[in-house]
Amino acid sequence: MSQAPTRELAQRVFASEFNDAGYTFKESDDERAPLYALLPTGARANRVFIVGTLTEKSDVGEDSEYWQGRIVDPTGTFFVYAGQYQPEAASFLREVEPPAYVAVVGKPRTYETDDGDVNVSVRPESITEVDTGTRDRWVVETAQRTIERIEAFDDEANEYAAMAREEYDLSVEDYRRDLLSALESVEEGEDEETAETTA
Repeated sequence: MSQAPTRELAQRVFASEFNDAGYTFKESDDERAPLYALLPTGARANRVFIVGTLTEKSDVGEDSEYWQGRIVDPTGTFFVYAGQYQPEAASFLREVEPPAYVAVVGKPRTYETDDGDVNVSVRPESITEVDTGTRDRWVVETAQRTIERIEAFDDEANEYAAMAREEYDLSVEDYRRDLLSALESVEEGEDEETAETTA
């Protein structure tokens, strides 16, 4: 009996790091081998889990519907694209009214522009509307995961960190700064809510 392939754990990643993850690779020559984006903090991502504010959406398709969503977290912007092969996500983007907090699980996709830059986006497997509490928990948990990756970055045995050092000329300390400001934005939001409820 053949084992069903297990789905890869979705990596939690902030927009600032995700948008720098322009290098992709496969770990085998098998046609169906998963494609990974290499995160600059030294981890591979076949799937990502992101939460943020959907600030705008547009149908950018020419012959058929192809929805682009712009999702903002405290560190930057994610772009998600859903068309006929992601019918549930496309339907969600068609119906939703921005601004709305959304949670997305999807696959990283890279695209090289005419001038040689690499754009990174997410092809969603699922999109759901969430509340402020879910968004705040995601920020805190994503900050923890990012810190763990940064702390393991200089470990000699970390092959993905070695790959990241080779492929990217980036300082992981920038992501530490980003995650700290993301945590501060959550705390400020909580302070405002407390002030409103006690006023």
